[in-house]
Amino acid sequence: MKRTENVRHTRVLAIASAGGHWQQLMVLRSAFEDCDVLFATTLAGLSEEFDAAPAVVIPDISRDSLIKLPWAVVSISYRLLKFRPDIVISTGALPGLLALVLAKGLGKRTVWIDSLANAETISMSGKLARRFSDLWVTQWPDLAQREDAKYFGAVL
Repeated sequence: MKRTENVRHTRVLAIASAGGHWQQLMVLRSAFEDCDVLFATTLAGLSEEFDAAPAVVIPDISRDSLIKLPWAVVSISYRLLKFRPDIVISTGALPGLLALVLAKGLGKRTVWIDSLANAETISMSGKLARRFSDLWVTQWPDLAQREDAKYFGAVL
């Protein structure tokens, strides 16, 4: 009789703010095909609209709403501890950066893909994400060369 073993798939927390960041993350979904993925975004109903499941809603924070930062830390930390991802990947913005910072503190691998909209300079969150990213990517070849980032092509 052949014995089969349960294989644990790589767990990925894929997190992005609503809007263009989320759309770019959705384009990357095929890269997570053989993974156990938890999607996280900042707008209720967005994951259903894109048929991205399982998914959770996390607090939307920005530099204009840092008063929400403690709640965002608790919410994202809870998801990290409950789901236990191997990798956290984000296309931005501040909630994704926060997830990378917290994940790195837990010894997780992290990936930041800066938004396609940032053609002239890396985003503010992206600049901060650099020190917490195992893989730091831009979608512009000239910007990659200038900033010493990785470039693998554009998502959109």
